[in-house]
Amino acid sequence: MSFTKTKLALGVAAATLTMAGAMVAPQAQAAGSSAERVADAAARKTEALEAQMQQMADQMQAMQAELSRVKSSSASSTAANAKVQELDQWMASVKSTPAQASAKDNLVAVRGGWSALDHARGNTTPLTDGALLSNNRNNEGFYFGGAFDFNVNNDLFGLVDDTSFAIELGVEYAQYGTGTNALTDGTLTALQTANGETIVLNGHSPRATDSRLRINASPKIKFLHGSKFRPWLIPVGLDINILGVPSNAVSVLNAGLNFGAGAEYDLFRGIVLGTDVRYHYSTSKLDGTPTDGFNAGGYVGFKF
Repeated sequence: MSFTKTKLALGVAAATLTMAGAMVAPQAQAAGSSAERVADAAARKTEALEAQMQQMADQMQAMQAELSRVKSSSASSTAANAKVQELDQWMASVKSTPAQASAKDNLVAVRGGWSALDHARGNTTPLTDGALLSNNRNNEGFYFGGAFDFNVNNDLFGLVDDTSFAIELGVEYAQYGTGTNALTDGTLTALQTANGETIVLNGHSPRATDSRLRINASPKIKFLHGSKFRPWLIPVGLDINILGVPSNAVSVLNAGLNFGAGAEYDLFRGIVLGTDVRYHYSTSKLDGTPTDGFNAGGYVGFKF
């Protein structure tokens, strides 16, 4: 009796469990389908959020690039404005500063003084020593002329500070008195004209002025650049001698050398007073006429 009741209770319990399982299974299937849908929705939302985040990141990067460009442009504009302001200030300072005169290193001068030849033109052998056209025995006279100094640099080509190098171009006229023209004195006292008439020279001896013209081009070294007092030196320069009375061979030109030294003082606003000594040398006489000699004198110059 008891065993039967037990079997009956077990059957009822089994039936109950079976019915409960049957009822729970559909609900579990429904719950699984719902979870999958929720997971799919969540995945789609996540993808959408990721896409939005990526879009926002791209936009932020673009904004940062634009901001950097704007900052760079602004910095360039600021630098340009600063440069413009600096130039404006410089122009204002230049306009407000009084104009200063630039250094005057070139010089034009007039000069003159005493001149002496080593040997006078006339002597006792007129036909061989230059006295045929003039027997002038005076070897002293005067000279005057002018010169132009062109300044090249003020450091002697980088070798010596405060030492200027210049080129002097000069011309001078010298006169040493007069002499008798032996060619016409006694030998040609009578001239025959084209129609046969004779002209006599009234017994007067023709006179010839013994004058010379020298043209020189010389390098000049000036010391103490920037000082009012400036000594100078011509180591060696070129001379061209022109005779006022031709030589016996009727030559009027020869070349030679000149050496000189002197000093000058800037007196006032580019007005210069100076003195110089020069020696003129030729390797030979000009067809018997001597041209060597000394010059000593002074000059007044004007800087420009």
